Amino acid sequence: MTQTQERSPQPDATALRHPAAVRLAWLCASVAVLAVLCIASVAFGARDVALDDMFAGLTGDTSGIAPAAVVARLPRTVLALLVGAALAMSGAAMQAVTRNPLADPGILGVSGGAALAVVIGIAFFGMSGPYAFMAASITGAAGAAVFVYTVGSLGRGGATPLKLALAGAASSAAFMSLVSAVLLPRVDLLETFRFWQIGGVGGATWDRIATILPVLALGAVVTLVCARGMNSLALGDDVATGLGEHVLRTRLVSSAGAVILCGAATAIAGPIAFVGLIIPHLCRLLVGTDYRWLLPFSAVAGAALLVTTDVVGRVIARPDEIEVGILTALVGAPFFIWIVRRQKVREL
Repeated sequence: MTQTQERSPQPDATALRHPAAVRLAWLCASVAVLAVLCIASVAFGARDVALDDMFAGLTGDTSGIAPAAVVARLPRTVLALLVGAALAMSGAAMQAVTRNPLADPGILGVSGGAALAVVIGIAFFGMSGPYAFMAASITGAAGAAVFVYTVGSLGRGGATPLKLALAGAASSAAFMSLVSAVLLPRVDLLETFRFWQIGGVGGATWDRIATILPVLALGAVVTLVCARGMNSLALGDDVATGLGEHVLRTRLVSSAGAVILCGAATAIAGPIAFVGLIIPHLCRLLVGTDYRWLLPFSAVAGAALLVTTDVVGRVIARPDEIEVGILTALVGAPFFIWIVRRQKVREL
């Protein structure tokens, strides 16, 4: 068999059921829905904004209350787009690397590890800069991912989906308990990070977005470059090796991209669970299992989910708001149970 033949992609039934034209149509429809949701995010909140005021705000006119509200909501909307896309892509990559249908930054404890590292850096090392926040968050996410995978690999059978899910759930609970233990004696920090612990996109500014954007772009590029390798991993390690794929390198690089995305998103928005679980599963139903399509589609759908939950959280609790971390948990917990019952935690 020649080298070219070894590396040629193998057709699968799922891919054949999702032609490129159908995938492209779904992707275009998702982008259109996302655009509508972005308009809703700017228009609705504690104070609804009329169309004329929206145009005034977008053109830079802040002379009235309504146009000023539009200007204030723009960075919040952009941050929700970025965080939702990052978490969804991170979850899809983690599911590919572990071949685990339950893989998610929150369930596997990666978000909890990132949160713990940030809190420890602030409480004990006086960390304050945004880049220090992201460095600590990404380091904590990487450490948590290695720890959970190591614990889930112990014993007979290696890293099965069930063991990884149990190890991740236990680790996540432990990490968040440690976060509370660090914060409770420090009232000033507790007040500052009370809402950050829940997970939300309130308080977004263009400076914070400019800080995190290059890091998220790096994580997204790394993850997308590994899309073809993820397709090989889905066939099993032996088959992937036979196709000429360097399994260990693909796993390490894909995991690095997922950790960068999750760590950076957690640093700026707090630990938001279930986005990386819900979105990839829904996207597989629409575009199949080819990660070259699944990853960008997950990014669009993840952004749409977080923008939607942010708008709903602002509307149903006027004049207060419900953080997106609470709403994603309310949506994601039943979805998690459904996946466990339907798939019986089989490998992907």
